[in-house]
Amino acid sequence: MKFKAFLTEYGVNLLERRFLPALDKMGKICHLFLTRDHAIFLHNLLNGDGVQCIAQFRKEALFDDYRISSQNEDRIAFAIDVSLLLRAVRSSVSICTEFGNGPSANRLQIKLVKKLPLNCTQPMPFLTFETNGYKSAVIQDVPISKPLSRAQVLELQTALELAQDIPQTLVQVPDLNQLQNFVERMKQVGDMLNVSISKYGDLHVQISTTLITLGAEFRKLLVIGEQAEAPSDDRNQSAQTRSERAISRGDAQRVQVSVKHFSRSLHCHLAKPDCTFYGIAPQGSCLTVIFQFFIPGTHQTDKSISLHCRLPVFDPGSS
Repeated sequence: MKFKAFLTEYGVNLLERRFLPALDKMGKICHLFLTRDHAIFLHNLLNGDGVQCIAQFRKEALFDDYRISSQNEDRIAFAIDVSLLLRAVRSSVSICTEFGNGPSANRLQIKLVKKLPLNCTQPMPFLTFETNGYKSAVIQDVPISKPLSRAQVLELQTALELAQDIPQTLVQVPDLNQLQNFVERMKQVGDMLNVSISKYGDLHVQISTTLITLGAEFRKLLVIGEQAEAPSDDRNQSAQTRSERAISRGDAQRVQVSVKHFSRSLHCHLAKPDCTFYGIAPQGSCLTVIFQFFIPGTHQTDKSISLHCRLPVFDPGSS
């Protein structure tokens, strides 16, 4: 199997300043899945434990002169340490900036190689970054796992396809910082967070213990998908009552998730999304967070980039 490409300046910026810092907060190890058309970073899709996070890029969004070949339909996947990957990209960018010159300046090549490390008898796989400096080339090797087998790649592909389901109702949360500050306070109260989302555009988050109940409600949010008009007699009711009534009418769903998982998913704001949507999957199977990106300088969705998270639930949701 072979993979070689050049990271574009825009691609380097996306990875170094936005996506890799966000993915690093999601977990130490992720899978990098390379196909003929896409590069996909995947957290927790195979072990099913923790927040699933999927960042997908069309090859043109990151790379120039992209070449891949394998006996598995030109698909290659392996596990990689995100922090080491981020460090290698940052170091390469620094070298390009300081020493880059001439027609090859700022050209950062990335490729799969096998090398024999010191004190080892077997070659090991690496993702290698090669930066052309002023008078020399600087090479950085990021260790990776043994590439996944054909059966493992198929399992990963299947898990990826299953994780693409979009909830029937999505609400847009305009201020992630406000939500993040609130969840940080909730961490001090308990471990489980109740999240309800209605077709009226209401997002209700609540944490309860034997001594205290703490909650927040975001009302009249933009709704995508199935929506409904809120009954007029709900206006003077408490947030808790409105939520319960909406669930009983079939106009809302509620799930219980880990406060830690919810907080971790909010770190995706480091990728600088333009919009963030929350939704609950059918039968309350998971809480989904979808981050939308615009083409720079426009309000048109950038279809070459996608990022979303799926939070496991502790209690089957009511619908």
